[in-house]
Amino acid sequence: MGASISLDGISHRYKPGASTVLEGIENQIGSGECAVLIGRSGCGKSTLLHMMAGLLLPSEGCVRINGRQVVRPSAKWNMMFQKPSLYPWMNVRQNVGLGLEFAGTGKAEVRDKVDQLLDLVGLADSSTVNVQSLSGGQQQRVALARSLATHPDVLLLDEPFSALDAFTRASLQQEVTAICRARGITLVTVTHDIDEAILMADRVLIMTRNPGRIENEMAVPLPWPRDTASSSFQGHRRALMDQFEQSDGVTPLPEPESDRVRFRRVSNG
Repeated sequence: MGASISLDGISHRYKPGASTVLEGIENQIGSGECAVLIGRSGCGKSTLLHMMAGLLLPSEGCVRINGRQVVRPSAKWNMMFQKPSLYPWMNVRQNVGLGLEFAGTGKAEVRDKVDQLLDLVGLADSSTVNVQSLSGGQQQRVALARSLATHPDVLLLDEPFSALDAFTRASLQQEVTAICRARGITLVTVTHDIDEAILMADRVLIMTRNPGRIENEMAVPLPWPRDTASSSFQGHRRALMDQFEQSDGVTPLPEPESDRVRFRRVSNG
């Protein structure tokens, strides 16, 4: 399980003559790594994630997963969106097992796998409930179980927790990261939320806009599970916030040498 992702010289315009959305992006995401793309609105984070999912081809360059160029979606790299996109006429079990049925998996195997996944995401007692009756957080758990059903190497998250209440969001941030780490799944998350970035990432990739580039990256070598109240967590949070303030021309306040987090400048080709 898990796969490396190569972003090789990616630039993009949505049509000829249009402004450049992404330019000269080069980066490597390791097998089993939890990476977070963070940046302001309009910097191309979701566009880049859609390219990793095979939903969009770049104008220049390419995405490779385990050395294979991504030109179309695959069950081996699954994506979760802001909305869970469930089939409202189906119950929980049917939604989770749909991809397995499309793949021709036998009924008994589908049943066993769905049971395991529902237990994993805490929905074992809701298997026959129609998904329209679930809360937003429960619906995202169904979407997560469905995404895991095909045993993907890569899980791509496009802000799937942004509309949830703070308690549910914090729980899912921890649980999704723990599941991916336990299974060796490479996790790439797009977010605007600095706390979410520090909570979930082994490495944060910091994007700027006009055009979108990965300008800096920051390692987050904190133990798991992470304590948002710890001084080390807050130090990394402050460093990431300072990076955005600097990009807006705001001079950050000085901090003690012992608390400083080091950034690495990223080459853009």
